[in-house]
Amino acid sequence: MFTLAHLSDVHLSPMPPLSLRALATKRFYGYQSWLRRRRQIHRRHVTDLLVEDIRRAAPDHVAVTGDLVNLATRQEFASAAQWLSEFGVPDWITVVPGNHDAYVPVPFEDGIGRWADYMRGDLAVAGTITRPSPEPFPFVRTRRNIALIGLSSSVPTGPLLASGRLGHAQIEMLGEILSVLRARGFFRVVLIHHPPLPGMNARRKALLDAPRLAGVLAEEGAELVLHGHNHQHSLKRLVSRHGPVHVVGVPSASAVARHGKPASAWYRYAINRTNGVWTCDVTVRAYDEASDRFTEADRLALDMDSDDRAGQAAGLAAEA
Repeated sequence: MFTLAHLSDVHLSPMPPLSLRALATKRFYGYQSWLRRRRQIHRRHVTDLLVEDIRRAAPDHVAVTGDLVNLATRQEFASAAQWLSEFGVPDWITVVPGNHDAYVPVPFEDGIGRWADYMRGDLAVAGTITRPSPEPFPFVRTRRNIALIGLSSSVPTGPLLASGRLGHAQIEMLGEILSVLRARGFFRVVLIHHPPLPGMNARRKALLDAPRLAGVLAEEGAELVLHGHNHQHSLKRLVSRHGPVHVVGVPSASAVARHGKPASAWYRYAINRTNGVWTCDVTVRAYDEASDRFTEADRLALDMDSDDRAGQAAGLAAEA
């Protein structure tokens, strides 16, 4: 059995001091939102309790699907790098970036490049190791018979926008990666920040090339797609030619329950293969504000049966 922990949308606090020059960008609007509302929701204390809970559970690996920072300042990237190093070693944690990690344009080496060791692949599939650009996406990490495929939907956007985009190259390479990994018998876990299916967000917050991504997932299949961004519990099921694709989203890792959004939670996946058949059991660990601790909130078994394949590339995103 292999156990995988998934968390997202860390939004590390407290916010470092901002210069007037830094505020003369889209950050001005984000900082106003932080002062008015978000600083009451995202609490470092909750994040620290979540990390402690994951360490006690001792999963085989941890996946973090973006938004480690808030306004993409250099100080925030440095703090997030320190937080990651204290959380665990790069071999144990895999990270992909979110829209807040690209809130404004920042050079790779000054921004998410500070976390490069947590985004480094170890399996060369479809040219995912060596490329001219410093950005590593998509990358593939293998842990026993589990393959983690890291995507970046993180792109700078204008004020009041939180949309994402993968681009043609990432989506095309993902299709080849999924095909190769399926042939090699891996349990494929795709990591992305934005919800990957059409209709899961209003356009200003959506993955703009979600229809193309969903088409690749329907054609090539994947066992799990893990995402964040919406700060909600979410489970959707996409029918692919190779069996069901379970698309799972989690709340913000730092949140208390406010404004209709749930409190922080992380998901533990217990993945096993018996007689050639995959099983995946999910345990939800959620923050309880009354007791100030994380407790088990739910359990479910994902239906990994490939015998119900429909072969319909357009059969998207049915509610589980």
